[in-house]
Amino acid sequence: MDQKIRDKILNLLSTHRIMTVATLRPDGWPQATTVGYVNDGLTLYFLCGLESQKAKNLARDNRLSLTIDHDTADLMAITGLSMAAHAEPVLDRAEAEKVLSMLPLKYPDAPPLPMKMPGPDEVRIFRVMPTIVSVLDYTKGFGHTDLVAY
Repeated sequence: MDQKIRDKILNLLSTHRIMTVATLRPDGWPQATTVGYVNDGLTLYFLCGLESQKAKNLARDNRLSLTIDHDTADLMAITGLSMAAHAEPVLDRAEAEKVLSMLPLKYPDAPPLPMKMPGPDEVRIFRVMPTIVSVLDYTKGFGHTDLVAY
């Protein structure tokens, strides 16, 4: 991967906090859900309920698609990422605790949570490993994308 495009991807990941993930329901219909995320380089993490539909969908088929973007009033300023990826549950307790400790750092200005932060046994944490990344950058032209395969 070209260093310039890697830096662009890492910048977009570090300046955003939410993504939309699409998983496949048992009936084959995609299910898109907005979740918070953290990243360690190009590896993304998100959490959900232990018995959530997302967790059930990913247990059956670990493929997912995701988008990370933001709203802008200027059409030609649209930037973002879309990815095809595989999601695996984080089973290592040290990795899970690391991810949970990273989450509050994404929200430095947020008020305190109205509840205690869940522990590794109370949520399902997924590690997302991209296989294809599409870097959307309208500043380079309408609909311009750079495609990166892993």
